[in-house]
Amino acid sequence: YRTIARFVVSDTIEMMLKSSFSEFREYLRKNGLIDEAVFIDGTKILANANKYSFVWKKNTIRYDDLNRQKAKKLLKEIKESIVNIDFADDLTVDQLDEICARLEQRIEYLNEKVEETKKISPNPAKQERRTAKKYLKQTRERKQKNSKYAEQFAIVGERNSYSKTDNDATFMRMKEDPMKNGQTKPGYNLQVAANNQFALDYTLAPNPTDMRTLIPFLEKMDADVIQGPIVADAGYGSEPNYEFIEDKFGVFDYLIPYNTMLKEETKRWRSDERKVMNWHYNAEDDYYIDPKNVRFNFKRYAYRHDTYGYKRNFKVYEAEKFDEDRKENPNALTRKGNVRKIYINPQWEYFKGKVKTNLSNTEKNKIYRRRKYEIEPIFGNLKAYLGFTRFTVRSKKKVNRQMGIALMALNMWKMSTSSSKISPNNKNKKKT
Repeated sequence: YRTIARFVVSDTIEMMLKSSFSEFREYLRKNGLIDEAVFIDGTKILANANKYSFVWKKNTIRYDDLNRQKAKKLLKEIKESIVNIDFADDLTVDQLDEICARLEQRIEYLNEKVEETKKISPNPAKQERRTAKKYLKQTRERKQKNSKYAEQFAIVGERNSYSKTDNDATFMRMKEDPMKNGQTKPGYNLQVAANNQFALDYTLAPNPTDMRTLIPFLEKMDADVIQGPIVADAGYGSEPNYEFIEDKFGVFDYLIPYNTMLKEETKRWRSDERKVMNWHYNAEDDYYIDPKNVRFNFKRYAYRHDTYGYKRNFKVYEAEKFDEDRKENPNALTRKGNVRKIYINPQWEYFKGKVKTNLSNTEKNKIYRRRKYEIEPIFGNLKAYLGFTRFTVRSKKKVNRQMGIALMALNMWKMSTSSSKISPNNKNKKKT
C-alpha cells in the first residue's frame, strides 16, 4: 500500500502520464478509433480536506482592513506617549518590525533606569516600562495578524476561497449534496477533453464555474489534441472564450452555444418588445427603430471592464427625444425622464451569429449532438465504476497525478471492454 501511495504522487509518474496520453492519442488516431472533434466538459471532485476548513477572501479583506486601522491607531498612541516614530499611512510589516525594535530598546533602557532608582516609590520608570510592554505586546499581535492575512492573500490569489487542509482546493457547490442545503465543499473542477469516450487530455481548475476554465485548459493542452471542431455546452459560451478560440484555433469551428441561445428561439422571447434583436435595424445609416417607432441613432463608442478585467467594447445608441413636429416623444424617455439609450456589443453579436450559423448546419449539428454520449460516460464511469468521488492526496501537483492515473485506467478499461474498435464515423467496418 505504501509503495503504491508513494508511486501515485512521485515525480516519475508525471512524465510517464504525459508520454502515455500522447502515445495513446497517437494510437487511437492511427487505428481510426477517434475523429477530429474534441468534446470538453467538466465535473467537480471532492478534495481530501475538511469541509469546515474554509478561508474566504472577502473575510480576509475585511479583517485585514480592521487590523490595519487598529495598527494605525496603536502607532499613533505609541508616538504620542512613548517614542517619536514617523510612519506612512500605508502600514507594512517592516514598519511594525521597526516599532517593535524601538520599543524593545526603550524597555531595555527603562530596565536600567529602574535598577538605578530602586528606592523611589512610586517609580515613574516602572510605570513607563509597564506601558511600553503593553504596547510591545499589542504591536506584536498586529504584526502577527498582518503577516497572517498577507499569507492568506498569497494563497487565495484570484480565487474566492481556499481550504486550510489543502490550500489548492477551492470551496464550490457539488452535485453530490447529501444534506441538500447547497453547502460548499473543498474540491477541484476536473476538465476533460474527450472523443469516443476516451479521455485525451485533462486539467484540474480552481474555478467553480466552467466558463473561466476553458482558456487556461486550451493554453495548457498539448498541441496534438485540437485537430478539429471544439465542442462544449452552453456553460462555456462567452465572449472571451470565443475570441480566444478564434485567435488561437481560427481554422477550426467552435460548436459552443451561449446561455440564451435556446431562449432566443422561443415565441416569448421573439415577441418581447424590449429585446433589441426584435427591433428593425438599418445597416446603411446605422440606426434602430423599436416597436413603438422610436428611432435610436448612433451616439458614441464606450467600453466596460468585467470583474476579471476583460474589456468589452460597445456602440451607444440614443433615442430621438423629439418627433417630426418637434414635440417631445414620451416613448423616448425613461420613467425618470432621461433619454433612453441602448448598448450594442458588435463583437458579441458577431460571435452569437457565427455560433447560430454553425449549429444550424446539419453536419455540424450532428457533431454537437454527440457531446452528451461522448464525454458524460467518462464522468459516470469515474465516479460510479471506479468510485472516484474524492481525492486521497493533497495539493494540486499530487491530485493532478492521481487523476491522470484514474483517467488512463478508464481509457484502458474502455479499450478492453469495447465491442467495436472502429471509428465513430465508420460503422460499416467489421467489428473486432
